[in-house]
Amino acid sequence: MIENKWPVLLVLFSTFVASTGQIFLKSGANNLNWNPIEQLSNIPLIIGCMLYLLGAIMLIVALKYGDLSLLYPIYSLNFIWVSIMSPYFFETDFMNAIKWVGVLVVVIGVSCVGLGSASDSKKGGGR
Repeated sequence: MIENKWPVLLVLFSTFVASTGQIFLKSGANNLNWNPIEQLSNIPLIIGCMLYLLGAIMLIVALKYGDLSLLYPIYSLNFIWVSIMSPYFFETDFMNAIKWVGVLVVVIGVSCVGLGSASDSKKGGGR
């Protein structure tokens, strides 16, 4: 079993926060223009930046206390959340069978990394 679970949980939460930020960034980008003063009122862009930054801070904290080789593959779940959420917010985005296969492959890969890390901790490390 993975000894220190809270960094894993923190990274999982950070993936959801950061991917929500990416949805807001896309929404803000749809209203983007090149007048920096007007962008101060682009609320979705501002919220997206703040959420993305918060997700990055949570990742950094988790990396300080956890195993990089376990945590960073979990962070790839960002792609999963964005793929699943974006069709609900943007009519140009969609999921098809190939994308669902990709989601499944990423989830299986992250699970394998987690299981490998759990078996390494039982053996006393894998270095």
